[in-house]
Amino acid sequence: MTQKELADAVGLPKYGDRTIRRWEKGETAPSGPELNAILDFPETIPFPNNQNGRYRMIDLFAGIGGTRLGFVQTGAVNIVFSDEFNKFSQKTYMANFGDRPYGDITKIDEHSIPDHEILVAGFPCQAFSQAGLKKGFDDTRGTLFFDVARIIKEKRPKVCLMENVKNLLGHDHGNTFATIRKVLEDLDYAVYHKVLAAKDFGVPQHRERIYIVCFDKHQVSNYADFEYPVPPKTPTRLGEILEETVDSKYTISDRLWAGHQRRKHDNAVAGKGFGYSLFTRASPYANTISARYYKDGSEILINQPGNNPRKLTPREAARLQGFPDNFVIPVSDTQAYRQFGNSVCVPVIHAIAEQMIKVLDNNLSD
Repeated sequence: MTQKELADAVGLPKYGDRTIRRWEKGETAPSGPELNAILDFPETIPFPNNQNGRYRMIDLFAGIGGTRLGFVQTGAVNIVFSDEFNKFSQKTYMANFGDRPYGDITKIDEHSIPDHEILVAGFPCQAFSQAGLKKGFDDTRGTLFFDVARIIKEKRPKVCLMENVKNLLGHDHGNTFATIRKVLEDLDYAVYHKVLAAKDFGVPQHRERIYIVCFDKHQVSNYADFEYPVPPKTPTRLGEILEETVDSKYTISDRLWAGHQRRKHDNAVAGKGFGYSLFTRASPYANTISARYYKDGSEILINQPGNNPRKLTPREAARLQGFPDNFVIPVSDTQAYRQFGNSVCVPVIHAIAEQMIKVLDNNLSD
């Protein structure tokens, strides 16, 4: 970690990196609470791999490992390969799982990837606008989905899970999703898809995502038994994930607050609904957190009576995605917001993983 990353990770206030430099030089010493925060920082990875997991899994476009964590929580998987291009996400992944993901998926030889039963991938949806329905597999060349497809074609995992934005269904008038489905079906996989919302799985965030599950028909005889999890729809309240004491650095400035209010007013006059969103502890859930949250926090601002609103803290952003509090955040606030905004909702993944593994456990083809 850099001094700045360590300062953020242990909760030091703004310019905490300067404080750490003074500690290192022996000019000052940490206070009791600061020392406790450092000593509480984990020395061992919180989510070690289960080498005895009964199903081998690979984790593509892994991000910070949210999908992996949902499967790890089942106790049934042994992760044998992971891939993530972003160096900051690699750092967070390494701190929590002890594995440094491979870098550029486009340079991975699919033959070199270990055999596995489960493949998960949160591939970006880009460059599909020209995708049609005539060439099948060839229609995905030039997109990152192609790299997932070529690995599936070569390694034949028993089951795959892919997550993407809800709008994937309607992208390019439905041609994008139809092409993805055709590629997978041409590889003899039974394909299921469903849009699920995080707020229906006990997480106070209105985040809808599409989850694509596909089973190899030749290896999984009972693939038709697969069912998506029934959302428990447990009532949620934003206050459940908010911290009691928050550093003043997360309170937005007068200038930024004035800008938010001006833009919202101007958009309202123009008949547009865009603008900041303000929430309280009593709010049932917040908006979807995005990777751009670090810029101004406009989609989720927390009301502070008598003061300007504040942004979520990185730990609150992690909780909003269902990450447990022992998940290590070894990067700056800016990178943390990007990472959690790009991540998956862990409880949703866990619920789907349980359903997938139930099918594999009852598979008669083995």
